[in-house]
Amino acid sequence: MLLFYGQTTPAPLALVAPLALLAAFSTWRWPPGRPLALLPLGLLYAHVQACDPLCRPFPDEASRADLVVVGTIVSLPSNTGLARRFEFRVDEAHRDAAPFPFAGRIRLSWYRDAPPLHVGERWRLVVRLIPPHGFANPGGFDYERWLFTQGIKATGYVRDDPSNERLAPGGAAFALARARERLRDHLAARLPDPVVQGLVQALVLGERGALGPPQWEVLTRTGTNHLIAISGLHVGLVAGALFVAGRWLWSRSARLSLALAAPRAAAGAALAGALGYSLLAGLAVPTQRALVMLAVVLAALVWGRTLRPFAALALALAAVLLIDPRAVLAYGLWLSFGAVAVLLFALGQRPAAPGLWTRWGRAQWAVALGLAPLLFLFFGRASLVAPAVNLIAVPLLGLVLPALLVATLASLIPGLELPLVLIGEFLAWCYGLLERLAGHPWASATLAARPAWVWAATAAGVALWLAPRGLPGRWLAPVWLLPLALVPPPTPPPGTAWVTLLDVGQGLGVVVRTARHALVYDTGPAFPSGLDAGSAAVLPFLRQAGVTHIDTLILSHADNDHAGGLGALVESLPIGRVLSGEPQELQGVAAAPCRTGEQWRWDGVAFTLLHPDGPGPRGNDASCVLRIRVGETGLLLTGDIGARVETRLVERLGEALRSDILVAGHHGSATSSSAPFLAAVAPRWVLYTSGFANRWGFPAAAVRTRVAATGATELDTGRTGAIDFRLEPAGLVGPRLQRRDAARLWTHRPTPLADLDRENSLAPR
Repeated sequence: MLLFYGQTTPAPLALVAPLALLAAFSTWRWPPGRPLALLPLGLLYAHVQACDPLCRPFPDEASRADLVVVGTIVSLPSNTGLARRFEFRVDEAHRDAAPFPFAGRIRLSWYRDAPPLHVGERWRLVVRLIPPHGFANPGGFDYERWLFTQGIKATGYVRDDPSNERLAPGGAAFALARARERLRDHLAARLPDPVVQGLVQALVLGERGALGPPQWEVLTRTGTNHLIAISGLHVGLVAGALFVAGRWLWSRSARLSLALAAPRAAAGAALAGALGYSLLAGLAVPTQRALVMLAVVLAALVWGRTLRPFAALALALAAVLLIDPRAVLAYGLWLSFGAVAVLLFALGQRPAAPGLWTRWGRAQWAVALGLAPLLFLFFGRASLVAPAVNLIAVPLLGLVLPALLVATLASLIPGLELPLVLIGEFLAWCYGLLERLAGHPWASATLAARPAWVWAATAAGVALWLAPRGLPGRWLAPVWLLPLALVPPPTPPPGTAWVTLLDVGQGLGVVVRTARHALVYDTGPAFPSGLDAGSAAVLPFLRQAGVTHIDTLILSHADNDHAGGLGALVESLPIGRVLSGEPQELQGVAAAPCRTGEQWRWDGVAFTLLHPDGPGPRGNDASCVLRIRVGETGLLLTGDIGARVETRLVERLGEALRSDILVAGHHGSATSSSAPFLAAVAPRWVLYTSGFANRWGFPAAAVRTRVAATGATELDTGRTGAIDFRLEPAGLVGPRLQRRDAARLWTHRPTPLADLDRENSLAPR
């Protein structure tokens, strides 16, 4: 339900609850229908869990308004270098000295002069919030989905205000969290290398905030990112080590063995150790899943019950979803349970192969092949070297992790820090090897989006491939895999252009595709956190679209909000040529200047540069202006040009500027989109590329008034997500709006610009 439900908000519980209970009661007395009786109860339970963040959301109209909130820090504050970031549970809120009806978990950043912050502290803070909102692009990471699974109802930052005040220290309920915080700070003080610090904190405490995007890219390309996220493997290693040690020690005593069988005693020790490690790791959702799965297996051992493997897996899955139904949205749940299911299916019913390394190699091959469809479906790529790397890395982790935990505890004793430092140096050496391996172009593979039936056929083919050799029809596995190789992603037919205006926040990123070519116009901003729109929005879209080569990259000018994502594209894809209005200002790429009058044709689509005239303009007015035409259908990209350049274009070109679509200059700033320019272009659609609730108030009211006078329809990527048009000789097809046409239960749906105007006109004055 949570995975596919796409309504705006759940129906009222007052209506759903009686219907669910009635359906369950009416079928319970009929034994064959008892499984069906659980379905409405499960839907009701999921409905209740989803309602808290969705039935009482943070209102759009309060975005970036000053609020005074009182509550508690409920996560370990992390230091990003630019800000202190933490999760805060709001108990009460006020706006303009009046109570404001909002409570729940929020995610905050404190940027300037943040005082020492500790988990469990109670604070009064002046904050500015927005609803859960992230980039909305095909192929991109769904940040809003992640926030929903974490129960976060708003994000924002702390204002620099004298009324910010610590009200109380943490209570007893946060004793464990404060102990984890002290241990994290202890590790940071003894491991100065930031990468080693991040790896150790992730393995010991489950805190991965110290690892930045470059480190995650290395781990992803080598297929070792699962070794850093504490989950079933880590909890299983700790439990397994304690089980073996506990069983051996218990069996040394005849009296103890007579009182309680050694396997049962060892199971208790293993479960206790796994629980302790999970508490140390903060009982994150992946850790909870692992602990529940382990508890199911060990409970069966203690009680002397024989559980069939798949029955144990199903029982563990049911327990996980009972604890948190939203876990079904976590990719980690599908991958962790999928890995176990693949191992049981591929190896569980077969005679053990001779030799430990042979059996281990078969297991790695089975997991790599079995999870490949899920990895490509979820992320659009998978590591090609993962089986070979994990063949060594997983056993190595089995030796390093227990030693690291012991060394961490020993380092708490003054003078015993050396083992921790040595293990840290070993991890640094291992990471260096992974870094070199990740730099190889063949380390990972990407795969474009495919229709659902292709993924279903691929799953069937992989299942047949992993099935026992005696299974009839197993030879058909390659046939089932053929659609994945033979069905290409959709591409524009000759004579048409598909234009996608990406959601990159306060910036610009456009992809234009023809039958055999691809053009990227601007790459969006880079952010102080280390993230950039090139890797977060443009590159994922190109991958899912099947674009493997950029024929022309145009960077309108060198400002960060237009060229900040350049590095990610240069490192990841071959680029034919680079053009820019400020080529001399770009770093790490050889660019040629945009020249007025330069034109080319791709597959029947005409591209023409209209500005700049020469090397004179700088800054916004140096922006490359590009016109794209298919027959009489046209689109105009203007970068950040202002009214002065617009006037020159009107004087020089006049009605030749006419285009069906205009991407408004400078994100809708009042200094662009002048009335004479709008009259010359005469667009049917005006598109703004502004960030949701941005601090400049773009698109400006003056611009929107001038656009309204032309009768054009307005769209804003901050409110619609990515906007997709198809330019055809017969006219325009579209738009497709990502937030409208790919919406899910958790998708933020800001008020559209047209409806916002209507609401404002009806508001009391």
